[in-house]
Amino acid sequence: MSLPNTSSPSPSSSPAPSWQQRWHTFNQQPFTPWLALALAAGIWTVLYVNLVPFWDWLLYDLVSLSAESRWGSAVHFFFYDTSKILLLLTGMIFVITVLRSFFSVERTRALLGGKRQSIGSVLAALLGGVTPFCSCSSVPVFIGFVAAGVPLGVTLSFLIASPLINEVAIVLLIGLFGWQVTLLYVVTGLSIAIVAGWILGKLGLERYVASFVYDTPVGSAPAGTTLTWADRFGIGIQEVRDIVGKIFPYLLVGIGIGAAVHGWVPADWLAQYAGADQIWAVPAAVLMGIPLYSNAAGILPLIEALHAKGVALGTLLSFMMAVVALSLPELILLRRVLAVRLIVIFVAVVAAGILTVGFLFNGLL
Repeated sequence: MSLPNTSSPSPSSSPAPSWQQRWHTFNQQPFTPWLALALAAGIWTVLYVNLVPFWDWLLYDLVSLSAESRWGSAVHFFFYDTSKILLLLTGMIFVITVLRSFFSVERTRALLGGKRQSIGSVLAALLGGVTPFCSCSSVPVFIGFVAAGVPLGVTLSFLIASPLINEVAIVLLIGLFGWQVTLLYVVTGLSIAIVAGWILGKLGLERYVASFVYDTPVGSAPAGTTLTWADRFGIGIQEVRDIVGKIFPYLLVGIGIGAAVHGWVPADWLAQYAGADQIWAVPAAVLMGIPLYSNAAGILPLIEALHAKGVALGTLLSFMMAVVALSLPELILLRRVLAVRLIVIFVAVVAAGILTVGFLFNGLL
């Protein structure tokens, strides 16, 4: 009579790991995020380089639209610009968000606090261009900065630069007009933020800020956690989803209007009434831009189409600056913490800077 085998099973008899376990193990390797990034960058490059040939083949060869017709030109503009802008946004938002992961509200506030007005305005404008704040966050950012001792003019420089110089505007300007126009826009936008903040700071307008702002307690910065590159890449992917998801409707509307302008609006008519030689065009563009609410993704495709029809670039960029830097929703939000007189002065100073930029662009380009 044989005895039962009571020995433990050999290692070879243990079940094989599932594909989920193998994937989890692979994903924990330090090289995995960089491998995925390299693959994604390669796919992005191939797609971007082949956009024009693809849409030419699909719309002109396969669908048989005429490139010379208004309808064919408008349809091609819509699909090509949509895909190009989405690719540019996806790539640049990811890169900029990864860089932004090294910043925080507390660090930004600490850098701006205790600085002289002139130095503080320069730092505020530069930080406003690279930190993730928009008009929707104007009130909490304003309260946090002023309550922490950041001078009023420095805080306003930050609030001007943050929506004016952002990754969406920069990415789309590069894609639509090239790096030279983009660089000039960034330099002039930062100049507006610096000079406007300096002027507003010198006017001694602190009495027009709601008293509760100065009494708001400001807690100390929480202890930071160390992020791995995989964490930073994950944050970048999530930010791409969030931003593209939010602006996609505006993007389609803006490109749709731009396509209609591109296909049907007469170029001679626009050049006659909105050309660089029309001195009233820039002030009119600023006045029309202030009440509107949009973002760079929604407004730049329209600007591209209007520019192609003969509207002066300075006039168009003044319009865009007024929309994003002096948007009516932002002013309504700021009314919670600022007196009407300060808001009027703020709008007047910033609008004067935008007018100067518009005339400068029209004179140089």
